[in-house]
Amino acid sequence: MADQQADEQALAEVVEFTSGLIRIDTSNRGGGDCRERPAAEYAAERLAGAGLEPLLLERTPGRTNVVARIEGTDPSAEALLVHGHLDVVPAEAADWSVHPFSGEIRDGVVWGRGAVDMKNMDAMILAVVRAWARAGVRPRRDLVIAFTADEEASAEDGAGFLADRHPELFEGCTEGISESGAFTFHDGTGRKLYPIGAGERGTGWVKLTARGRAGHGSKVNKENAVTRLAAALTRIGEHDWRPRLTPTVRAALTELAALYGIEPDFRDVDRLLDKLGPAAKLVEATLRNSANPTMLQAGYKVNVIPGEAVAHVDGRYLPGGEEEFAATLDQLTGPDVSWEFVHREVALQAPVDSPVFARMRAAVEEFAPDGHVVPYCMSGGTDAKQFSRLGITGYGFTPLKLPEDLDYQALFHGVDERVPVEALHFGVRVLDRFLRTA
Repeated sequence: MADQQADEQALAEVVEFTSGLIRIDTSNRGGGDCRERPAAEYAAERLAGAGLEPLLLERTPGRTNVVARIEGTDPSAEALLVHGHLDVVPAEAADWSVHPFSGEIRDGVVWGRGAVDMKNMDAMILAVVRAWARAGVRPRRDLVIAFTADEEASAEDGAGFLADRHPELFEGCTEGISESGAFTFHDGTGRKLYPIGAGERGTGWVKLTARGRAGHGSKVNKENAVTRLAAALTRIGEHDWRPRLTPTVRAALTELAALYGIEPDFRDVDRLLDKLGPAAKLVEATLRNSANPTMLQAGYKVNVIPGEAVAHVDGRYLPGGEEEFAATLDQLTGPDVSWEFVHREVALQAPVDSPVFARMRAAVEEFAPDGHVVPYCMSGGTDAKQFSRLGITGYGFTPLKLPEDLDYQALFHGVDERVPVEALHFGVRVLDRFLRTA
């Protein structure tokens, strides 16, 4: 392997490993219905082949996590966490062009569930580590490699379990990298942006319960639980949340405005977004808190008015926005509907003026000299939330060079999830470059 170039075997292995991991069905249906162990053993075997000593750790049988440490050359340097999850969301084969767990490689593209979320990154990590073993390369700082279970649900069997029960494995880690950053975003004008994740909205999954008077469906009933719940959900779904500029989003807007020659007027951020055109998609979902009704449950017979109706809402809040989120739900649900968190995780921010961000930027720009790196805040959440309990600052960094006709964001949890082979090759080269110098 050359000084800053992954070898040919690494480029072949990243494709092989992506396909191989996809073929292992690790669908996470929630409620504990998942088994990551075969994928964990696949990853552990390849880490062991690179001379590492991976640990397989479980809170629940079959829900397996893998952790290994690579010793760096500078004992005084703080450690870096590099993590990816092994589980995927379910896929219905009848809806796909190829079987979602085939790992088929066709016309230079790897197909299947997990191709972008996030078995591609798992494969990149394995390919880079094995390339280093062949070449005798060691990174500057200790690297902790973690492959986790249960990210697509509560993370209780995955990153949450590791952070709570095995914090010693992450000793010295101050920063971490994982999914959803450093991918090509085409703005429609020929510019190629590479957003690097430097924040996440918090997660507030909420259960709403409306109670009323049960009765016959043919009778007048002013205390109908279904009606009360429907009214509350309508208010929630139609609510306009006020803008909230976090440091990460402000930095993103500042860099984008400079790139497009626009004066960044933060007094009217919606107007500023209009001027950014397609690039506004990188920030529009993270300007505000949000709450989207997603599930309903009520009644058991058409002519019976139930005494209770239940709904679930996917809530997300920005750093500093949780209090506003809760107060707004109190107002919108009203006196006849109660609500409670069923899953709650913190919002995250990471500095964009840090040395590690600068090194990520440099690694991307080395292999995409025509690209423009910008920071951004992720609208959803990752395992970085759980690892933040250990004081680890998380960044989104899964480098991929993508063609303009591939809607990367739509592939997350979508049908016909896939990743180009060339994107994986780019990712290995950038990840190799960054991890050596991080």
